[in-house]
Amino acid sequence: MADIVAPSVRSRMMSGIKGKNSKPEMLVRKLLFAAGFRFRLHRRELPGTPDIVLPGRKIAIFVHGCFWHAHAGCKYAKLPATRPDFWATKLNANVDRDRQAIEKLTAMGWRVLCVWECSTRNSASASSLTNDLKEWINGTGQYAEICGPLS
Repeated sequence: MADIVAPSVRSRMMSGIKGKNSKPEMLVRKLLFAAGFRFRLHRRELPGTPDIVLPGRKIAIFVHGCFWHAHAGCKYAKLPATRPDFWATKLNANVDRDRQAIEKLTAMGWRVLCVWECSTRNSASASSLTNDLKEWINGTGQYAEICGPLS
């Protein structure tokens, strides 16, 4: 199946996708701040450069886009029909890099939370996100993921 837009248009569209300060990330930051948590952003000295860091609690939070980080079973993580080999290689490399960053952070004694984009996409899942964030931060788990309804 061919792409419905010209390659130059697709390239411009893809290059406009943010790596930092995305809508899902801004929502998570807003919810955390409203809940009384204070944090630092994009700490480059930590493996994987977590999106949000609560240094006093040694918590690193990644806000992952479902497509870019190949969220398994998620309806927003479809492999494009155009150049599927390229995309499969690229997205698998992202998943491997994420896994390595999480392993390094946990080995350093950090707790790691991944918040998936799908958990922020509709008001029903976003409303429970605050409670999920608070519950995990105040808990003792080493690693967790928060995601919206799959499929």
